[in-house]
Amino acid sequence: MGPFLKKFFPVVYRRTLEETDSNYCKYDNQGLQLFTSSLYLAGLVATFFASYTTRRFGRKQTMLIAGIFFIVGVVLNTAAQDLAMLIIGRILLGCGVGFANQAVPLFLSEIAPTRIRGGLNILFQLNVTIGILFANLVNYGTAKIKGGWGWRLSLGLAGIPAVLLTVGALLVVDTPNSLIERGRLEEGKEVLRKIRGTDKIEPEYQELLEASRVAKLVKHPFRNLMQRRNRPQLVIAVALQIFQQFTGINAIMFYAPVLFDTLGFGSDASLYSAVITGAVNVLSTLVSVYSVDKVGRRLLLLEAGVQMFLSQVVIAIVLGIKVTDHSNNLHTGYAILVVVMVCTFVSAFAWSWGPLGWLIPSETFPLETRSAGQSVTVCVNLLFTFVIAQAFLSMLCHLKYGIFLFFSSWVLIMSFFVLFLLPETKNIPIEEMTERVWKKHWFWKRFMDDYVEGLPGFGDYDEETVVNGSDKKRDGYGNGFDPSSQL
Repeated sequence: MGPFLKKFFPVVYRRTLEETDSNYCKYDNQGLQLFTSSLYLAGLVATFFASYTTRRFGRKQTMLIAGIFFIVGVVLNTAAQDLAMLIIGRILLGCGVGFANQAVPLFLSEIAPTRIRGGLNILFQLNVTIGILFANLVNYGTAKIKGGWGWRLSLGLAGIPAVLLTVGALLVVDTPNSLIERGRLEEGKEVLRKIRGTDKIEPEYQELLEASRVAKLVKHPFRNLMQRRNRPQLVIAVALQIFQQFTGINAIMFYAPVLFDTLGFGSDASLYSAVITGAVNVLSTLVSVYSVDKVGRRLLLLEAGVQMFLSQVVIAIVLGIKVTDHSNNLHTGYAILVVVMVCTFVSAFAWSWGPLGWLIPSETFPLETRSAGQSVTVCVNLLFTFVIAQAFLSMLCHLKYGIFLFFSSWVLIMSFFVLFLLPETKNIPIEEMTERVWKKHWFWKRFMDDYVEGLPGFGDYDEETVVNGSDKKRDGYGNGFDPSSQL
């Protein structure tokens, strides 16, 4: 919005009014990029603390902390008088993102019945896309307010979901898993009975007790995560997060208004186009909810790879031919084609790399490394979100239309990764992943040669390992126990 740029980024504002600057370079400003990306850098740091609070104080308290961060961040952003105040508010919002991303998916997966766990996981992503759509609608409406204060209302309205999250965190109960993990066994049993709506919860309760017991044997989950037998899950989780950002989705969704304004749509039309992409995002995520457990993860990712690659190449060709440094005269037909291709790209991402980038890591890590694996997944995602957000406008200025060729080449690479290295995990219970997936995969099976069923991991014992043939080991406190008793 003009008044927002004029107050906080006057250099960028002057560029938007001048005809001498390149269409692709008008928004190339490190301060503007830092405002956008500081949220993700803060979220990255906050994730490390959130991992501790989630384990030590529970999912509920972590969500409450996230809500408080959101509220304070919104207040600072809405009342911002200078760029420093604006960025501090943005950093606090990032802390909220870090805590919420750690706790909310974990909370949902732990209260969900097994048969709908996958669907609930993707519903989380669906609601993220609905949030993006609402944000675009708010921006579209507040941009029309006369007097130059619409941006304050836009940032202030973020307080509504912040308050809802905070109040919701106060009202919900903590998960049975978290309560049992912290030694509150009877309370955990009562909560399990309440959320399942039946008294017949003894088998599930015993499973939770056993899972908690095994998980407590792991004294160093991050060290355990680095063991050879956990290499496939770790590599895939990290690769999926990097690839998810290098599809170019955040470049399009963050800067859709900038992109369409560069194409000569004007400020109103650019926000309108951003609303269209937001709506496509929501509807396409519904496709994933319906199809992910039917057609499988690999097929969705591979089909989307073809769709995203072709749409980005078409966008690059149109922009290369029709948009020069000082001419943004896109004829209506070409402009519509660009919007259609952007929507084609967004729809493919929304039913593949968007939700599956989070779903696949959550269902492949074994119990003893799941919390550590979730932390690594969130950290890598936020790190590369920060990298793309910080670099995109400069890349747009230097690469021009080639930015889409850059991202399409990454789509090609990630599609080959899925084709050769990503196994199918649909309808396979988490506890059977090793036997049914990793040990049978042409490449990853070589990392399973030191796997012994029933042991959380060899890195947690002080003396000889099972590989050396000892039938008695010691736990982290020096107490003898028989590993076979865990089988």
